[in-house]
Amino acid sequence: MELQIDPLFQTITLIVLVLILVADLLIILKRPHIPAAKESTLWVVFYVTLALIFAGVLWIVAGGEVAGQFVAGWLTEYSLSIDNLFVFVLIMGQFAVPRRYQQEVLMVGIIIALVLRGAFILVGATIIENFSPIFYLFGLFLVYTAIRQAFPGDDDDEQKENLIVRTLRRALPMSDSYDGKKVITRVNGKKLFTPMIIVFVAIGVTDLLFAIDSIPAIFGITQSPFIVFTANLFALMGLRQLYFLLGDLLDRLKYLHYGIAFILAFIGVKLVFHAMHVNELPFLNGGEPIEWAPEISTWVSLAVIVSSMAVATIASLIAARRDPEAEGHQDAAGAVADEKGTPSTVEQPQGDGTAAGPPPAADR
Repeated sequence: MELQIDPLFQTITLIVLVLILVADLLIILKRPHIPAAKESTLWVVFYVTLALIFAGVLWIVAGGEVAGQFVAGWLTEYSLSIDNLFVFVLIMGQFAVPRRYQQEVLMVGIIIALVLRGAFILVGATIIENFSPIFYLFGLFLVYTAIRQAFPGDDDDEQKENLIVRTLRRALPMSDSYDGKKVITRVNGKKLFTPMIIVFVAIGVTDLLFAIDSIPAIFGITQSPFIVFTANLFALMGLRQLYFLLGDLLDRLKYLHYGIAFILAFIGVKLVFHAMHVNELPFLNGGEPIEWAPEISTWVSLAVIVSSMAVATIASLIAARRDPEAEGHQDAAGAVADEKGTPSTVEQPQGDGTAAGPPPAADR
């Protein structure tokens, strides 16, 4: 069903959301600090409330179906963004990023994620418009991603990321320590890159991997580029505050990846059913649409997404309470960094004297 949304409303919405993100960035640049739990909580509540208000506005402007698609897409992207935080925690800890600079690093990561997802959304929308059988590929890819998420094994992702980090360290003149949040510093009159450049690259690679997973997932909920983009915007808003708010709680969410895997598998199957129902392929059913293939509604999708995340979160917290010694083995990536900003982890040789890259998304 073609969604009818006023172009003027779309334009105004995108301008307002971009201005909010810019304002958030300016706040960080003018007042870099470690946010307290109360401050982080207020910001997260503010952005979640803003998303729900926007869903209500969509209901008024474009109807319940559009609003439901936005909420389902936003929750899917939000859950994937929380999953992304696990890797951010590991990156910050591995490269010993001083805690007072982590907000800037997170904001750079969010901007990279926004740019990558925006590009993928445009490409995805164009492909869908001109080659609708892509839903088969999207669906199968999501099912594969779900299996990899639920049952992580040894793959090449970590080796590829390590290769990127090793190449950077060999190719670029690198200082031994951070110089605030600078990427380039001077040591004895010589220009050197700081380890911050490696952190930014590691964050960027991680964002790329998550964008590849997340965009097909949300296109399985809605084919409206506007809804896809706004859902991603709202999912990224408040992500840096959520990082500091959750802290050690991230380590307790040991079953979260199963909930996300179930969501991805569900959306993958939904995409395949959708493709069977609307596409005419000569090797399927004599070139005719398969009428028995069910169309899963937006509201069923929303119920599955909410239920999956709720069950995974509750099960994780119950397991953490029963096994208190297993939780909190790694803090929110800041305690390992000293206040002078010396990245001890970066400088530790591993085999060939190079620093290891961040673990891939599938290995959490």
